[in-house]
Amino acid sequence: MLIDTADRYSQGESEEIVGKALKGRRDNIVLATKVHGPMGDDPNQQGNSRRWITRAVEGSLRRLQTDYIDLYQIHRPSPDTDIEETLSALTDLMRAGKVRAIGSSTFPASEIVEAQWVAERRGLARFRTEQPSYSILSRSIEREVLPICERYGMGVLVWSPLAKGMLTGRYRKGQPLPDSLRVKFLGKQMSDENRLAAIEQLILVAEKAGLALTHMALAFAVAHPGVTSAILGPRTMEQLDDLLAGAEVVLSDDVLDQIDQIVLPGIDIGVPDAANYVPPAISQTKLRRRPISERAAV
Repeated sequence: MLIDTADRYSQGESEEIVGKALKGRRDNIVLATKVHGPMGDDPNQQGNSRRWITRAVEGSLRRLQTDYIDLYQIHRPSPDTDIEETLSALTDLMRAGKVRAIGSSTFPASEIVEAQWVAERRGLARFRTEQPSYSILSRSIEREVLPICERYGMGVLVWSPLAKGMLTGRYRKGQPLPDSLRVKFLGKQMSDENRLAAIEQLILVAEKAGLALTHMALAFAVAHPGVTSAILGPRTMEQLDDLLAGAEVVLSDDVLDQIDQIVLPGIDIGVPDAANYVPPAISQTKLRRRPISERAAV
């Protein structure tokens, strides 16, 4: 069994809960956590620098009540830090026995390739896994990320295979949205008309195949040859039981073809997932526009 968490989830509380739960059975679990997100107001308490990684891992080990992490992942890229510095720090942690393997999360294909090249040329440990968002509604990683991971032999642990809960059947076109924190913070994404329209069609496909929508969504995520596993994030035991009940579901080519007709391969539907990484070239206006003084001269 693999348990995946991160230092920034509830500002360390998630790791503390996992640490308590693993007492007496640590060796039976593959434990994964992440570093990158802010762990305080200090700008130095975040990112992918050697300084922060070497501090952050000690905090994670303490909260998890363990002396090693099976998979230590860089939660997001950091354009301000050279990937060689990040890989060098992670390599030292592996040599010290504090980390067994390293991975990335939500990295664009170009940065996955760069990290592999730097590791090879500098004799550093390389990323063994990538953890991207992937669901029937969010398929853009099929274009480059999944093929690149296959090329480099990287395991892929996809998150949000139920599209933040939209593929549970609770979100329907023309019906009020559930009263939840998720809707409060992700309202535009959860109420996107294109997504809701696709869900109505997907529900019909699942019903015709005799499947629960949740089971079809999970089976879709692991049907791709580049996907190693799908991370589940149930909130209740009832939800966990439902997801585990569909673990053995295998989709036929006919069902997959119908899904492809509703959501084209390699395409994300509707409002982008706010949790995904947006590179500076897109997020920073100044990088997309020449200064006014230079525009007329071009």
